[in-house]
Amino acid sequence: MSSFLNMVSVSPTASSSTRTPRFQTRSFLTTPNYFSFNRKRLIIKATETDKNEVKSDVPDKAPAGGGSSFNQLLGIKGASQETNKWKIRLQLTKPVTWPPLVWGVVCGAAASGNFHWTRDDIAKSIVCMMMSGPCLTGYTQTLNDWYDREIDAINEPYRPIPSGAISENEVITQIWVLLLGGLTLAGLLDIWAGHDFPIVFYLALGGSLLSYIYSAPPLKLKQNGWIGNFALGASYIGLPWWAGQALFGTLTPDIIVLTLLYSIAGLGIAIVNDFKSVEGDRALGLQSIPVAFGPEVAKWICVGAIDITQISVSGYLLGAGKPFYALALLALIAPQVFFQFKFFLKDPVKYDVKYQASAQPFLVLGLLVTALATSH
Repeated sequence: MSSFLNMVSVSPTASSSTRTPRFQTRSFLTTPNYFSFNRKRLIIKATETDKNEVKSDVPDKAPAGGGSSFNQLLGIKGASQETNKWKIRLQLTKPVTWPPLVWGVVCGAAASGNFHWTRDDIAKSIVCMMMSGPCLTGYTQTLNDWYDREIDAINEPYRPIPSGAISENEVITQIWVLLLGGLTLAGLLDIWAGHDFPIVFYLALGGSLLSYIYSAPPLKLKQNGWIGNFALGASYIGLPWWAGQALFGTLTPDIIVLTLLYSIAGLGIAIVNDFKSVEGDRALGLQSIPVAFGPEVAKWICVGAIDITQISVSGYLLGAGKPFYALALLALIAPQVFFQFKFFLKDPVKYDVKYQASAQPFLVLGLLVTALATSH
């Protein structure tokens, strides 16, 4: 389910006084056309480019003494280089991206109005969180890095795949194991909940396919910043909520519409991650929001999508006769705006991690407020 993405498979061409990686590929794996991962042997060559072309200030390798082992395990920038394969596998799944999906399941369970603090319901919710977080978000992030390997060779050449720290066979195997593991858990949850229609399984399958078409040709939703980022936002907010609510209750059309509206805030969050990839996106012709509009305009689009969406949902709750919940949501927007000015609007690349760590807890609490409002 989840979440899902930042993935492309395009060959860069270059020509500048800087040297940028160029890939020659050789496919040696054939899988069904509807779901194929082409494994490629990556050979990096330096080519001369015009000095007016894109330059990257990213170092050729992670700083020897400055990398953090903790960041490496979380899968965020500033990571130390690692040779232990299991740590590298964990890094590819980006555990730092799991909490929003896990929280989405909590919100869906709360919105159902049928979750009880019994051993059975707690166990079901934990399995649903494992499906949404480690399995399907891990699948999505590994898939993301696989299709982003040429961009990462420009932006972050020391990442596990472009640096060769993990082999192609190991990456492909990890993608399939995480995908099949997540779908298996989804099917078991449907059986456990006694569903006549396997709704959790189909939600997981739909989210997995969304992850794939986001990154892979021929669709590659990421090529369009608006469509791609909204798909990412829906994956992080809508899909886990739907799974949690369907597991414990009934997924209704009004909840689907409300969560899709909330996913516009997820679009804004997705834009935050685009700033660090501007050089690679521009070099490969991807129209992310920062590339299409420029960093200055893009950062205002980003915070506008996040804030206006939550204010609109607060207005919806007020109109629905839930003034306490509407005011609580507004109170949670205020600190987000404060941290936007304190960190993100000053420098979206330098302070992206600080901003997300400071502001996003208030956004996810707002999600729970909305879920509780819809359950009563």
